Amino acid sequence: MKFLASTLVPKHSTGLDQQALSRRDRFRELVDLARWAEDIGYDAFGVGERHNPTLLSSAPAVILSHIAARTSRIRLVTTVAVLSLTDPVRAAEDYATLDHLSGGRLDLIIGKGGDRVAPTVFDIDESELWDRLEEAYELLRRLWREDDVTWQGRFRPPLTAATIEPRPLQQPAPRVWHGSATSRRSTELAARWGDPLYSANGLGRTDSYLDLVRHYRERLTHHGHNADDALVAVGVHSPIITDRSQDALEIARPIFEASVREHFSHRDSFPFDSLEDFVENGSALVGTPDQITDKLLRMQAAFGNQVFGVGVEGFFSTYTTDLATTKGYLERFFGEVAPVLRAEIPTALWNPEPDVELPVTA
Repeated sequence: MKFLASTLVPKHSTGLDQQALSRRDRFRELVDLARWAEDIGYDAFGVGERHNPTLLSSAPAVILSHIAARTSRIRLVTTVAVLSLTDPVRAAEDYATLDHLSGGRLDLIIGKGGDRVAPTVFDIDESELWDRLEEAYELLRRLWREDDVTWQGRFRPPLTAATIEPRPLQQPAPRVWHGSATSRRSTELAARWGDPLYSANGLGRTDSYLDLVRHYRERLTHHGHNADDALVAVGVHSPIITDRSQDALEIARPIFEASVREHFSHRDSFPFDSLEDFVENGSALVGTPDQITDKLLRMQAAFGNQVFGVGVEGFFSTYTTDLATTKGYLERFFGEVAPVLRAEIPTALWNPEPDVELPVTA
């Protein structure tokens, strides 16, 4: 089993009772967090693209390029890159450059995007986003693999004998995952190309995400790919780990309630009746190390995933006292939970390739 850290870079990282950081200091904190994630045992670090005034993650290629210069081993991932809003030529160039600067450590996760603010910023009709994503990805694939690309689509000017530089360092081209949260359009697109799937598992019930993963495997077979070889990643929230389960629930309850109040003005729009329901039927990790280990093993048996995306800044971590508290839980996770999962579910994904990696200056 491999583990992916992810963040949308909220402006406020250290809890509601803490003084807000400047943007400059917040970015410095983020880079330090990525270095810490590499040291503690994460296999990959992800930054999601959002164009929202509450977040600082509008330029993941730039952020990850700087993190590449401050790390040496950890994979660098977009969680997700909103390709439906981006010129695919520009995206192909930016992420190929990042692949070189990182020594071949890029994995690209793409998606339509779920932030309703972003289409208004780019003056794009929301109804076009899926079609834009599919068209942009097809062109990006060709630009990463072919010279002299001649192409015509609906959403950008045509190309005639176009070749981009640089092409990615990784050959064949870097792995592209498809972010999946709510629609079969994402699982169908991933299956058509035989690409890996990242099941976001955010604030929905586990069964809804599992239905999408099952559809993905069915469609892989339909398109002539081997579903048994499918790569799947599954997201979960940052953990709250204590020696006694009742203590973990006591810590999590006010955090859960504050998060629901802020993000769901109408409680009916939130699919969980209680914290206990969220822990039992959602992606919350709250309990003892043994309880969290058992939950993740059950999830893996259902999803068949090789990666768990364990958040470092999200639903629970936003409302903890400080970032050190979240780090403490994660250090315990990597000391007591992750070793069991790694032993039970071995995978060759993201194993180091010395002939690809380049020296990095701290």
